[in-house]
Amino acid sequence: MMRRQYLVLVPFMLGAAAPAREPHDGLDAAARDYVRLQLAIGEKEDGYIDAYYGPSDLKAEGQSLAKREGLSELQRDAEELRSRVEKLGRSASDARRARFLSVQLTAAVTRLRMLRGEKLSFDDEALGQFGLLPHLKPLAAYDPVLARIDRLVPGKGPLAERVDAFQDRFVIKTGRLKPVFDAAIAGCKSRTQRHIKLPKGERFDLAFVTGKSWSGYNYYQGNYTSRIEVNTDLPIRISRAVDLGCHEGYPGHHVLNSLLEQKLERGRGWIEFSVYPLFSPQSVIAEGSANYGIDLAFPGVQKLGFETSTLYPRAGLPTREAARYSALLKAMKNLAGARMTIAREFLDGRISEAQALDLTRRYQLMSEARAKQSIAFTKQYRTYVLNYGLGEQMVREDVESRRGTAARWKRFEQIISEPTLPADLTASRSAPARS
Repeated sequence: MMRRQYLVLVPFMLGAAAPAREPHDGLDAAARDYVRLQLAIGEKEDGYIDAYYGPSDLKAEGQSLAKREGLSELQRDAEELRSRVEKLGRSASDARRARFLSVQLTAAVTRLRMLRGEKLSFDDEALGQFGLLPHLKPLAAYDPVLARIDRLVPGKGPLAERVDAFQDRFVIKTGRLKPVFDAAIAGCKSRTQRHIKLPKGERFDLAFVTGKSWSGYNYYQGNYTSRIEVNTDLPIRISRAVDLGCHEGYPGHHVLNSLLEQKLERGRGWIEFSVYPLFSPQSVIAEGSANYGIDLAFPGVQKLGFETSTLYPRAGLPTREAARYSALLKAMKNLAGARMTIAREFLDGRISEAQALDLTRRYQLMSEARAKQSIAFTKQYRTYVLNYGLGEQMVREDVESRRGTAARWKRFEQIISEPTLPADLTASRSAPARS
């Protein structure tokens, strides 16, 4: 069993007795106020709102609220709305809905504190925004992993340079990117559709962009439609095609957002799911499920088989070293936690940016250019980096506690189509928690 790397914030305890029915419009009205408030915060910080596809009148009201109120007033509004939601939750028939809103509002309060200039520690920032208190390993714990990788990539010179040079043998030429990614996404979708019924008419647009700190992004548009962007600032290697196809598309962000719209926003009239504030516990589930979705769709050696039979020919790449490349990537995944440790040391001011860059090159086995992109992401998104590694671990442990492929896919679909919080995952309930 993997050592727990997180604690989970539990917002409030629900009573065992059957609650009395509250007026139906209690949480509905609170949810509208929640959407309006989140949109107002989004007017104060570019990128805070990851997606919105709700009523235009609420968007206008959010813009108006942002013009009338400053950050301190919005923080007060968020705290008052959280108290109101928690009171409703004690008697609501949809207590899980109230709990979701309460935790999301805690994240909003934390983000507003940061926007007002309050300096939080890495751990306090992560706890407030994402409901996680991470237990991260020291970098020395990853030295044995580096030693194993060193044996996989023999030769002279620094390990990071050797690994980077080997991986560059698998770069997709620019002119072949679209056919490779089209085939990868089609494969991800085909495997997902075997287990999850997708909303009728769902679709996405694919675009290649530059000038970003991330490698891929899904902009959900509503109406079961996404715009998936792939950053081409750095050469793209063949392994990223399936990874991004699953993570951004199927069964990742595109499927999660489509199911939430279908089952909650439309199906139950829960308007709060028409807005997605990026710095919130929703992102633990979104990024964790998107990362784990790669292995769920392509378990074991199936990814390598799909790549060599379908993607390598389209990329014009030889397959003779594909197995070795796959083994290297599998070994390197054991270094994922080092990124989070470096981020904490850097953001808490214990190491400089130059030191963070050097450590990223060493423990993430990256070129200087790729390490700079990684640090740029950390500077922009800060503790958000936890959602990839810890989120994946939590979703993986929960889903794989079920036996059999069908049961695992069913549980995965539940996680991404319900008001799921980190504390709802099976693995989280066995970890220590704070109330």
